[in-house]
Amino acid sequence: MSNLLKLIQESRASVLQNWMEGIRDLSRRRGLIDERELEAQSGDVLSAIADVPADTNLSNIDLPAWQTLKELLGTLSAARAVQGFSPSETALFVLSLKQPLFELARKHWGNKANELFSEITLTNDFIDKLALYTTDSYIHGRDQVISRQQEEMLELSTPVVTLWDGIVALPLIGTLDSSRTQVVMESLLQAIVQTNSRVAIIDITGVPTVDTLVAQHLLKTITAARLMGAECILSGIRPQIAQTIVHLGINLEDVTTKAKLSDAFRLALERSGRAVVRVSKANTSAHAAKEL
Repeated sequence: MSNLLKLIQESRASVLQNWMEGIRDLSRRRGLIDERELEAQSGDVLSAIADVPADTNLSNIDLPAWQTLKELLGTLSAARAVQGFSPSETALFVLSLKQPLFELARKHWGNKANELFSEITLTNDFIDKLALYTTDSYIHGRDQVISRQQEEMLELSTPVVTLWDGIVALPLIGTLDSSRTQVVMESLLQAIVQTNSRVAIIDITGVPTVDTLVAQHLLKTITAARLMGAECILSGIRPQIAQTIVHLGINLEDVTTKAKLSDAFRLALERSGRAVVRVSKANTSAHAAKEL
């Protein structure tokens, strides 16, 4: 059991001042946090330590008394992951509290070697555990940020474009995997419902290779779109992809395919009862003159 907590409660202001002197230059070096915010965070952490009962065990940070402190450190670590701090910089924020606490212990037990050694050992172990918890929280927060960014990138990489009334297109770029296929399918089906489209063009010009797995993902998407009442046209079939599909024995007999997106769009217009016609320059000039 440590007596240091009682001393922290009695000397909170001086400990905070010494702590700030030790971390001010280190934390401000990259300009990721201002001094006011840094001091507020340090004060909150120190208060969370000082507000626990003085007889609380420092050796076990899993005790309910330390829950508030751990939640605070978890929030700060996740925030610092977003702000751009490194894991070591985040851990040093906590580790830098050792020196003020060591000085506090030396001041009160300097002439009692055994007690001083015991307090410093407990304090060192306590801060190390907090630093490890901070690092774990940082990694967890960073993983959440990366996962959220990946989801956002998947959504941005699968835009559904309305080409005409009742005609939508889904240009695919990059490799298709199971998670991205799910996003592609959801985006396409949602667009079909919202626009009441009857023709959907899936363009794979930007897909580098088509293997059996990619073909299965495409067929699943096409089948789902058909269940929603939309006919699918697969465009962007390059010679290399056509040869690969034939070589792998992938069955696309029930799927309408086109080499170019423009050909697929023309076919979609025809199936929706429309046609693209060329207007001569003479007719165009006459029409413009009539409007004037």
